Amino acid sequence: MTHRESDAADLGIDPVMPQNRNVPIGCIGAGFIMDDCHLVAYRAAGFHPAAIASRRREQADKVAERHGITRVFDNPSELLTDTSIEVVDIAVPPDVQLEIIREVVRHPHIRGILAQKPIAGCFSEAQKIVDLCHDAGVTLCVNQNMRYDHSIRACKTMLDQGKLGEPVLATIDMRAIPHWMPWQQRQGWMTCRIMSIHHLDAMRYWFGDPVRVFASFRTDPRTTFPHVDGIGLYILEYASGLRCQICDDVWAGPAREGAAEDLGITWRVEGTEGIARGTIGWPKYPRRCPSTIDWTTTDIGRWEQPRWDEVWFPDAFAGPMAELLVAMETCVEPNLSGRDNLRTMALVDACYESAKTHRAIELPTSP
Repeated sequence: MTHRESDAADLGIDPVMPQNRNVPIGCIGAGFIMDDCHLVAYRAAGFHPAAIASRRREQADKVAERHGITRVFDNPSELLTDTSIEVVDIAVPPDVQLEIIREVVRHPHIRGILAQKPIAGCFSEAQKIVDLCHDAGVTLCVNQNMRYDHSIRACKTMLDQGKLGEPVLATIDMRAIPHWMPWQQRQGWMTCRIMSIHHLDAMRYWFGDPVRVFASFRTDPRTTFPHVDGIGLYILEYASGLRCQICDDVWAGPAREGAAEDLGITWRVEGTEGIARGTIGWPKYPRRCPSTIDWTTTDIGRWEQPRWDEVWFPDAFAGPMAELLVAMETCVEPNLSGRDNLRTMALVDACYESAKTHRAIELPTSP
């Protein structure tokens, strides 16, 4: 357990861990997110990544050597024939994930899948993945790992405990320049399904499903490939009267063109009885910069400022895998289930429709 600078409250920032951390995990994909995040977090948590495969064997070999993985396969199909593997961790582009999962579920020794987000390129493909896993009896978790950012979890605890009262207004403001993946060029989109999906899912994690959403996009001046969703603005309306606003500014000014940087992510939740505000440390990666939360209520009349050492990238990536392993042990559907993620995918698709038609989009009561 890492050092806590302040234990002002039990904020529930740590994931629930499985009793058995030695379940053999087969890793599919050997890019940055697997190499620098998944496997670093798994080793620190005591999990057991037992095998790896990627579309390029030489890359899988490098990642295996770095993380002490003893079995390397030429391709994912060969990995899936290893009957000792019980869980598959998939980190591939969304437009190839359906076909990989279609193959995974044909192997009865696979009991669980952790699928990368976005789970697919659109809602209809995501539904196919969820149905495939359900029909095969495979537990599916979707790696919406921002739910395990420590400040996001701390705020969720505050809300669940009712310390902030009735939520009134919530905002997330991102001024950051993500590293876009080469495969995004063939998709024709970038921010909403790659970065905004985290923030939209965080709002769902905090407050549940909105009634409607309004989204507006403009292209990012820095990105040369054709895209429809560079800078994204979102308003979520809830039946309770709660309003949520997200600004995802991936331009963030000419910080790569010679101007000084002003980068960061802040969030704020205002309730009838308190306020929580926070920062997300991810934009400073690879420097370790923990996220933060400050909170105050009408009862205490002062700001509490608990702090911790853990960071979203890579520490929080242990959370979704832990959740999957616990779900398999307890036979209880995980919070990050494929079924739940369909509602996040429906919200994302509604954002694209809203931006295209310049109108608010009602969310379906059941996706």
